[in-house]
Amino acid sequence: MRKWYVPLTLLGVASLGALFLTQRGRQALRWLADNLENAPDTLLEWDETIQSELNRLRAAVNQLADSLPSAR
Repeated sequence: MRKWYVPLTLLGVASLGALFLTQRGRQALRWLADNLENAPDTLLEWDETIQSELNRLRAAVNQLADSLPSAR
């Protein structure tokens, strides 16, 4: 694994350089900075959606379990 440290470090530095020095990279950073303030609201909305989906799945599994005959 040690032989990969230098190439991976150079790849990371080159990627950061491309991100900061190219027009497209600066656009991506600007978009990220502009949309970062909306992240908590989006995450809360996503959390509520996932929770309702989990509740729906739990109800479906419980209904399925109730409909199966008990194994005695």
